[in-house]
Amino acid sequence: MYTELLSNIAILVLSGFVGFAVISKVPNTLHTPLMSGTNAIHGIVVLGALVVLGRIENPSVAVQIILFVAVVFGTLNVIGGFVVTDRMLGMFKSKPAPAKTSGADK
Repeated sequence: MYTELLSNIAILVLSGFVGFAVISKVPNTLHTPLMSGTNAIHGIVVLGALVVLGRIENPSVAVQIILFVAVVFGTLNVIGGFVVTDRMLGMFKSKPAPAKTSGADK
């Protein structure tokens, strides 16, 4: 049991280092589109947490809390990804031309 927990913690730590190394090499101009896309993909975590929550028989309170937190954070990340993407795409929309005033108003 402890060896499985230890290997899972080792995988978590190593994936954190790999993720940091990969993201730190991304130029600033590509960072926002990359992160908004990965946040939207985070919906897989939400779906996985819901599947696990539905399949566990008699889950302990700790497991229920962890899965609830995973669903909440995953949902916030998905919504944040779509908000950031919308703002990013809004920067490329053309702005309406200002209304022209006639010379008679002067």
